[in-house]
Amino acid sequence: MTRLSSVALRTAAALALGGCATAVPPVEVTRFHANAAAGWAPGTRYAVDPAPLGDPAATIGSAQPSLEWASYRTAVERQLQLLGLVAADSGAAAPLKVRIGFDRSDRQTAGKRSPVSVGVGGSTGSYGSGVGLGIGLNLGGGARQMQDLQLSVRIDDGASGQALWEGRALTAVPVKAPAAQPSLAAAKLAEALFRGFPGESGRTITVP
Repeated sequence: MTRLSSVALRTAAALALGGCATAVPPVEVTRFHANAAAGWAPGTRYAVDPAPLGDPAATIGSAQPSLEWASYRTAVERQLQLLGLVAADSGAAAPLKVRIGFDRSDRQTAGKRSPVSVGVGGSTGSYGSGVGLGIGLNLGGGARQMQDLQLSVRIDDGASGQALWEGRALTAVPVKAPAAQPSLAAAKLAEALFRGFPGESGRTITVP
């Protein structure tokens, strides 16, 4: 092998490894929705609830959204606007109310991951059925310190508060990987969650 060929191979390998280091692993997505979710016209206004979804402290006004939550909000709003929805003026009423939450937890890959239940309006499983649905990520390989990342979004009717669409996106990344950075993780999870919106209700898909 010539010296030039050897250098070229080492360069290609370095680029490939760099791509693997920054790529976010596949994302598992589950969505539930009412028929109204498919009929939102471009230009429909939405307002984001400033309280993080699923944060008990936020419901009594004692918690402020974190900077990481702000990264997820930015990523979700980008996807909403790509769908043609428009952010309402600050403090203004809107036909749609969007609630956003995220969760980050450490674990070893050797441990068994608990299933996650997903549902709309407090019920798990298919829309309003109360049937649970488990989601698991098969990571493989030896034990490593990992982070489970989850983005949750719920879109309610602004007037009645009725849940119209809800989805959750899950992935797992090595703790020290660039993909664990909030900006990268939020963008990938949000894009996966809204791909093919509104999606097939009750079905879990894997987005590469």
